[in-house]
Amino acid sequence: MPNKAAAIKALRQSKKRAESNETLKRNLKFLIKQTIKAVEAGDKDKALASALQVQQLADKAVKKEVLKRNTADRRKASVMKKVNALKK
Repeated sequence: MPNKAAAIKALRQSKKRAESNETLKRNLKFLIKQTIKAVEAGDKDKALASALQVQQLADKAVKKEVLKRNTADRRKASVMKKVNALKK
């Protein structure tokens, strides 16, 4: 346990940020799975709407430095590849 007030505050902030980052990652994974399920079900509208949410959340994760840029781009690309294949 930290002894100094600044160290105690830093630990408190670190825990809060870690929880926030984990929530953001979990939401992104959920949206990706939801999009894939919509694609497998053949629901174009739901898949496209969900894919747009994936893109927004991935960009937000990059902005908050939860994900690296290439990781977010790769996840967005894989989702859009599946959605675009459904359109054809």
